[in-house]
Amino acid sequence: MSSHAAEVVEAAYHAAEGSVLDVQGFKDLFAEDGVFNNVVAGESFRGEHLGDQVVTMGRLVPDIHRELHRFHVMGDVVAVELTIEGTFAGPFETPVGVIQPTGAKLSVPTADFWYVEDGKIKEFNCYFGISALLTQLGVQPDFASAVTGSAGAGS
Repeated sequence: MSSHAAEVVEAAYHAAEGSVLDVQGFKDLFAEDGVFNNVVAGESFRGEHLGDQVVTMGRLVPDIHRELHRFHVMGDVVAVELTIEGTFAGPFETPVGVIQPTGAKLSVPTADFWYVEDGKIKEFNCYFGISALLTQLGVQPDFASAVTGSAGAGS
């Protein structure tokens, strides 16, 4: 069983590579009730939306590559430490506007947990290093606004 779970996960990574970007192939690896959780962002994707993050990342980083550092298979659970790499070549939409592509080389630490049942992905929990991505894009936190905002909160 464990080797089959690893094959399913490897196929998912392959489908999401910039040189492939097979969104339908990625979605087809999921169970009918499967879910993709972008845990850090607090987002969940199901059904026709299972490939949304693949599309988003493909636009942001068309040459996206996932460098797999540690790949642990425990029965039907696969835990992976990886780095998402590529070139910032697509626009990045934010709540206050669009950050235009800079050509910056990205290397974002990530941890993924895959739960496979009956040869299909039942649940995929992705812990994407958004703070590292923002730093690499040149986005700095606005601590001054946070301090000012918190000063009035205690009243």
